[in-house]
Amino acid sequence: MDLALLSAVLVGAGCLALGYYIGARYPARIFISARLNKDSAVVGNRKKKDKPKEPLEIEQLADILEDFKMVLVVRNDLKMGKGKIAAQCSHATLGLYKKVLHRAPKTLNRWEMCAQPKVVVKIECEEDMLVLQERAKSLKLPTHITIDAGRTQIAPNSRTVMAILGPVEVVDDVTGGLKLL
Repeated sequence: MDLALLSAVLVGAGCLALGYYIGARYPARIFISARLNKDSAVVGNRKKKDKPKEPLEIEQLADILEDFKMVLVVRNDLKMGKGKIAAQCSHATLGLYKKVLHRAPKTLNRWEMCAQPKVVVKIECEEDMLVLQERAKSLKLPTHITIDAGRTQIAPNSRTVMAILGPVEVVDDVTGGLKLL
């Protein structure tokens, strides 16, 4: 009986170690390729007016550059509480992720392989945020600005947080002058 239990524990530990190794070595490739195959089946059922959008240009950079990161730019003039900032940053991250998912999957894969780094910085006003967004767009970086519904701390339709994703050097060129939140 003890030998059978020991064997089961050793086999279980071996399987766990193998799964950990595969997950650490190839964290997102397996799931992204499965997700892409599933999504391609959905493409066949689309209506004619739901044309797929073209891939983002950042997808080409994912083939040649190693380090990717996301920067979350928080408006400081809104005086949001810590919890509100956390929620708005989460909305911005998810919004950008959903935007990039189908149009630049290699970019997301590269970011995930880098451990999904995120940096949170502050900006003083909405106008500065919009200027920053235009700068990012001119460098072909994907962005997403979260607009709050106005149910709690701030006015409805306030632009609260902008997310930018791309190669570290290019993103730093856009946001390098901003201070950490």
